[in-house]
Amino acid sequence: MSAPEVPPYRRIAADLRRRILAGELSPGDRLPSTRRIATEWNVALATATKALTALRQEGLIQAQARVGTVVAPRRGPARAQGTRATAAPRREPAGPAPEGGAAAHRELTRERIVRAAIEIADTEGLPALSMRGVAARLGAAAMSPYRHVNGRDDLVLLMADAVLGELSWPQEPPAHWRARLEYGARALWAVHRAHPWLAQIGPLTRPLMLPNLMAYSEWMLSALDGHGLDAATMLDVNVLLYSHVQGIAVQWERENQAQGATGVSDEEWMDSQAPALAAIVGSGAYPTLGRVLAAVGESGYDLRLDELFERGLQSMLDGLAALVERTAPTR
Repeated sequence: MSAPEVPPYRRIAADLRRRILAGELSPGDRLPSTRRIATEWNVALATATKALTALRQEGLIQAQARVGTVVAPRRGPARAQGTRATAAPRREPAGPAPEGGAAAHRELTRERIVRAAIEIADTEGLPALSMRGVAARLGAAAMSPYRHVNGRDDLVLLMADAVLGELSWPQEPPAHWRARLEYGARALWAVHRAHPWLAQIGPLTRPLMLPNLMAYSEWMLSALDGHGLDAATMLDVNVLLYSHVQGIAVQWERENQAQGATGVSDEEWMDSQAPALAAIVGSGAYPTLGRVLAAVGESGYDLRLDELFERGLQSMLDGLAALVERTAPTR
């Protein structure tokens, strides 16, 4: 009688485990993304997620926001290949626990589903999110999340409202309108920095009716109220400031996705483009560009998104200040 075939997720987990225990992957090293694993092993994203979940349950790997999944720090003496820690023998998960199973698998709730989905999106990006992947991460049956969430689209909305709930508003807002708008814009930028996928969830022309997004708009609009701006202008300013945050955050998300897909950092990519850039500048067809690049010197131009966000915010508020001065009611 032939031995039962090993499930694909176990084969993937075994290969990654071997590389970790053999020292081929060291603590802090980044593992392939679920999308890359799915492509290389020709499996579904949920299967790739299940393999990483098995290793995470063993304590071999951990999620690191905006980086991905990395090898966890070693605990105690280093383990040689093929050996097990004597204090706590490792058990390979046999798959999702049945509904109502062991106490180790806590009751599935909407909150747990949303938090697990946020963790996947934070580390792997929104394209890697699936209902099956969330179930695999929680060690639950594939269809279990549907008892609490209608589907992926509804789940994304719940995720968005949850992370926007991280915005906090002081009981006593800044007295000046500009300081209040700065506070709101920076708070929103911080949430997008922590959860880059948030910038991808919907176009400006189709605003999401989320309570915590409405709370943000209430904060921003109340800062503009009473300064002579008509209602349409107030709404325009609110949308422009929101789109500034979202626009910069989209670039942050795209860089994370590009690095995850290729394994090449932005610095390494720019280094690879140096010959092409030198040829373009050396052609003489773009004299202004050539002069500007020469002016930044050998260190080059370092595009820092945090600084770009702040520069754009101040430029927009400078323009708004001029408008407020023209329209503010006289007293």
